[in-house]
Order: sequence, then structure tokens, then C-alpha cells
Amino acid sequence: MQFKPDLVNALATLAFSLLLAATAACPSIGHAKAGTSGASAADMLTADTRHVHQWVLDSGDHRQRPFAVVDKRAARIFVFDAEGQLLGTTPVLLGQGLGDHSVPGVADIADLNRIPVADRTTPAGRFASQPGRNLRGEAIVWFDYAAALAIHRLRPGSSEAGRLARLDTASPDDNRASLGCVVVPPAFFDEVVAPSLGRQRGVVYVLPEQQPVQAIFGVNPTVAGGR
Repeated sequence: MQFKPDLVNALATLAFSLLLAATAACPSIGHAKAGTSGASAADMLTADTRHVHQWVLDSGDHRQRPFAVVDKRAARIFVFDAEGQLLGTTPVLLGQGLGDHSVPGVADIADLNRIPVADRTTPAGRFASQPGRNLRGEAIVWFDYAAALAIHRLRPGSSEAGRLARLDTASPDDNRASLGCVVVPPAFFDEVVAPSLGRQRGVVYVLPEQQPVQAIFGVNPTVAGGR
């Protein structure tokens, strides 16, 4: 089917106008570009993530650095630039153990298989992040270096297919599969994490699952891992 040039121009103008209107309706969020399922960025933000996002911008706690919000209850990460624009969001894999604190000494256990499941937690709090590499030379983003926790790609191996299946389900209940790290799809790491948190220091806000988010992210930030 062929369209006349004037009709094409009219349709393009209308589409651009609708795009501008959608952006203006939520200027502080922007658009998610990767790891999304087609829903708008505003629809994907959870209530707790909205609270922390607004608190970060109002308080300037991120110190004009890129930042991420990890909503453990939703098993989802939201990555923002220094201005608070949403760069992307995706489901994540989190620590198998429920809890908002790291168990002392867990990072010193050399044989990872000996770490009890209950101790494989993703702690909540504010973490100063920095890009780095693991022992295999893979690019990662440290967010709790003392506990050896990072944001990293889903790694290839015998468990890859099963973990991909967990990420693809609609429910967050089956996303507890890591030792405590925040595991993201490889494409999301390359397209969203690496160009932002992977290039400079940032901040990672991990939301609690056993207490209200306001208990940690309110008037004064709870600092973990320094600034």
C-alpha cells in the first residue's frame, strides 16, 4: 500500500505531537529504552520506586551521579541518569534468602556452595557504586564491595536457561536465585548499565522487603558502603 507524501507528513506530525504530549505528562521520568515489555515507563515504576526517585531528586542524595533503584518486592531494577531520567528497567535475579541485611563474614566463605540459603541475601540500603571487574575479568558494577555484591550480567552455564525462564515469568516470586548479587539480562547490562553506572561512580538504592521503604529512605539517607 502506498501513502501520498502529504498524508505521510501529516501522520508523522501527529505522531510527533503525541510523543511530545506523553513526555510532557511525566518529564522527570522519561522513557525506558531496554528490558521493557512495551508498557510505558510511568506504568512500570512501583509506588516505592516513585517515592525513592522523588526523594533522591528532592534531597540531591545522588550528588548528580547516575543511580539505580532495586525494588526487591517487584524483583526489578530501574536505572536513571544524573538528572533522574529513566534509562531502562528490567526484571532481575536477587539473593535466595529473604532479608535486608548481609550476614557478617558471608563474603569470606571461599566455597560458595557452603553459604546457607538463608544467608544469601541482597541487603537493603544506599550504596555507593563503582565499576569494576570480577576474578574472571567480566565487567560488573560493585554496590557492596565488602559483601562482594555487584550488578552483573546473567552468566552462561548449565543454569542459564533456568534463570532466563525465571526472568521471563510475570511473577517476582521465582526471581530469588543468586547469592545476593543483582543479576540482569546481558543485553540490559550492555545497553543500560554499562553506559551509565559502568562508566563512573553512582548510587544504588536497594529497597527493603521486610520493612516500609520510608523507614530507610526518608528525611535522612541510610548510608551503606560510604559515599
